[in-house]
Amino acid sequence: MKNKILFFLSLAVIITLVSCNKNNGVEIDYEYYTDADYQMMSQYLDIPPVPMGYEDKFPDYYGVGNRTYNRDLATLGRVLFYDKNLSDDRTISCASCHRQDIGFSDDVAFSDGVNGRKTTRNSLALGSVFSFNEYYGSAIIGRVPFFWDNRASSVQEQSKATLGNPDEMNMAMHEVLDRVKEQPYYRPLFEKAYGHDVQDEQEILDAISIFVNSIGSFNSKYDQAVDQYLNSNNGSLSGINSSDLSKLSAVENKGRKLFVANCSSCHGNIEEGVAAPGLIQANNGLEMVYEDDGIGNGMFKVPTLRNVEKTGPYMHDGRFATLEDVVDHYNEGIVNHSHLSTQLKVGNQPKRMNMNNQEKAALVTFLKTYTDQEFLSAKKYSDPFKL
Repeated sequence: MKNKILFFLSLAVIITLVSCNKNNGVEIDYEYYTDADYQMMSQYLDIPPVPMGYEDKFPDYYGVGNRTYNRDLATLGRVLFYDKNLSDDRTISCASCHRQDIGFSDDVAFSDGVNGRKTTRNSLALGSVFSFNEYYGSAIIGRVPFFWDNRASSVQEQSKATLGNPDEMNMAMHEVLDRVKEQPYYRPLFEKAYGHDVQDEQEILDAISIFVNSIGSFNSKYDQAVDQYLNSNNGSLSGINSSDLSKLSAVENKGRKLFVANCSSCHGNIEEGVAAPGLIQANNGLEMVYEDDGIGNGMFKVPTLRNVEKTGPYMHDGRFATLEDVVDHYNEGIVNHSHLSTQLKVGNQPKRMNMNNQEKAALVTFLKTYTDQEFLSAKKYSDPFKL
C-alpha cells in the first residue's frame, strides 16, 4: 500500500511539473540531438543543443499579428544560407553578398562571385523590410517580387536562380544536393527538419526559404517612436501624420516631414509602420541611356528603406556611395528620361525638391532612425560556421 501511495505521489509531481512547464511556455529537451550527432556537428557549427526559436513579435500597429517559423527548418536554412561549400569553387555563400551586420546587403557596388567573377547588379538588402515573409512574394497575392527586375515570385525561385547564376554561385541544383550530401553535419539537421536524411533538392530550397522568410527588422528608433505614440494615444494612430514624435529629435522630426512630402509617394508612407512602397518599379531618372535597362525603359524595383544607413552603396549599380549622394540626386539631379516615373515629374520636367543643405541633412538624419541594431546582431540570423 505504501509503495502504491509513493508511486502515485511521484506521478502527480511529474504531471504537475510538465503542466507548469507547458503553462510557462518552457520546453525541456534533455537530448534533442544524440550526443554523437551534436559532438560531430559541433566540430563545424556553433549551434545550441536545442534549436533557437524563430518568431516575429510585431508591434501592434503593423496589424498582422505574430509569426512563428519551424525552428528545425529555419536552423537548417540558416546553415545552408551560410555554407560556402554550395558554390562552384567553395568560396561563396548566400551570406557572402548578404551580410547581417549591414542589413543583409553588401558594401560594394558589385559583389564577388565564384572564380573571380562579379555580379552584374548591386546586392539588394534582405533586411530592408519589416518582415520578409509579409512583404515579398507573388504580385498575384499583393506581395513584391524578387530581384531588381522583379522576375521571381518566391524565395525558392530566387534562391535557385542565385545558386545557378554563373556570376554568383554557378551550381545546378543536383550539384547543390551532392554537396549537401558530402557534409556530415546536414544529416541530423535534415532528420530533425524532414524526418529523413538528405535526399531532395526542393527540401533544400524550402529550408532556405523558411530562414529567409523569418528575417524581420521592426525594432528601430522609428518603430519605438511610433509605438510610444500609439501607447500615449489610447492605441490610436490618429493625428500621427501632423504630429512630432516625442522619441525623435527636432532634426529627425523635420527630416520625417521632408520624407513624407518628397519620398513617400514611391517608397511608401511610413507613418503607419509597414512602409510598403507606393510603386513596385520605377524609372528614377538616373541617366538618359541605361546600359542596364532593368525591367525595360530603365525601370527597376523600388526598394524599401529599413536599415538604409547600413546598406550602401545605392541603386541597382551601386553608383551612389552615401545617403547624401542619393538625396542630392533626388534633390537636383533627376534627368528627364522619356519614361521617367510621374512621381518624379512636374509637368513635363523632372521634379526638383529644392531642399537646402540643412534640410538635406535632416532627411538623412531621419533615415538613420530606421536602423535596427538588435536585428543587425541577432544570434539567430548569424553565421553558424566555426572559423
